[in-house]
Amino acid sequence: MHPARAFRSDADPLDQAAVTGFAHVFAGTPEAPMVVHAPVTRHGASLRFHVARANRIARHLDGAIVLLSVVGPQGYISPNWYERPGDQVPTWNYVAVEIDGQAAPVGDDDLVEHLDALAANHEPHDRPWTRDKMDDALFRRMLGGIRGFGVTVAATRTTDKRSQNKSDADRAGVIAGLDREGNVALAAAMRA
Repeated sequence: MHPARAFRSDADPLDQAAVTGFAHVFAGTPEAPMVVHAPVTRHGASLRFHVARANRIARHLDGAIVLLSVVGPQGYISPNWYERPGDQVPTWNYVAVEIDGQAAPVGDDDLVEHLDALAANHEPHDRPWTRDKMDDALFRRMLGGIRGFGVTVAATRTTDKRSQNKSDADRAGVIAGLDREGNVALAAAMRA
């Protein structure tokens, strides 16, 4: 995470993770350090995620100390977007959360709750998919192909680097540059 206090977020890190909904889950294993890319949901003071049962990391996660890295809007910032580009260097703006914790397997009911929460959080509001659209026997067979885990959170860290340390004119130039480059997510995050 960025060391400057100016880039700390007041937002709840677990809420940020749930809104983004996707994490890199890192774990040290006897074989080697491993990472899996997994959808995440918040459940009170903990997070849940799932992985393919066949994923090489799945067998190492029971009781593992994990680091979840969740990255929101991000992008390259050109010095040419500032009022005085000759006084600046390239940088990167980003919104990110790191979560330390311990993973433990969850039962089928908690896994289904996690999957339902994923759909509720990310489906289009006009025509959302819900589990009741699926044959239950098929759903249960497919459920056997994944493993769900809960993470007991031990610590969180955030970075919310959106040119807060720059002048209003420089921020406006960065937003315009991001818009021109098509990075609408980061431009919108900077406007917020």
